[in-house]
Amino acid sequence: MQDNFLVNSAPLTHLDSQGQTQMVDVSGKVPTIREALAMAKVRMLPETFAAIQAGNTPKGDVLATARLAGIMAAKQTATLIPLCHPLPLQKTTVEVTPDPQLPGYQIHATVKTKAETGVEMEALTAVSVAALTLYDMAKALEKSIQIESIQLLSKTGGKSGNYTSPTT
Repeated sequence: MQDNFLVNSAPLTHLDSQGQTQMVDVSGKVPTIREALAMAKVRMLPETFAAIQAGNTPKGDVLATARLAGIMAAKQTATLIPLCHPLPLQKTTVEVTPDPQLPGYQIHATVKTKAETGVEMEALTAVSVAALTLYDMAKALEKSIQIESIQLLSKTGGKSGNYTSPTT
């Protein structure tokens, strides 16, 4: 029955032979070095952007708090996303870069491990939670802040090989 659950002629690994959701068995895989880079954009009014840049916000250091939240979130991905494997993360960085053209911020997360499965979800979780934290820290200034363009930019390692987003 597994053949009924095919995408591009490959079986769906998160479904068992009855079509029920399952965690993929990666115990037979050899651990390899894997790295993923994800990004998000946070768009806001110019006045909000200026206040954050000046450090003039009611909740304190918006950018440092967002960076820390992203790092902490990457480490908790398996508890947040069903079927994700808990992974030993060797590197997690979150950068929150001002982008006056938005106006707002671009958030990039890089996550690296040596494991049997990849860290794409950890990188995506990191940028998502960093963006949500930036919103939370600045919502007293503006409720209409927008979180946009959450995406995987690249990944290396693993059976499926390297990936680079066509938008990068």
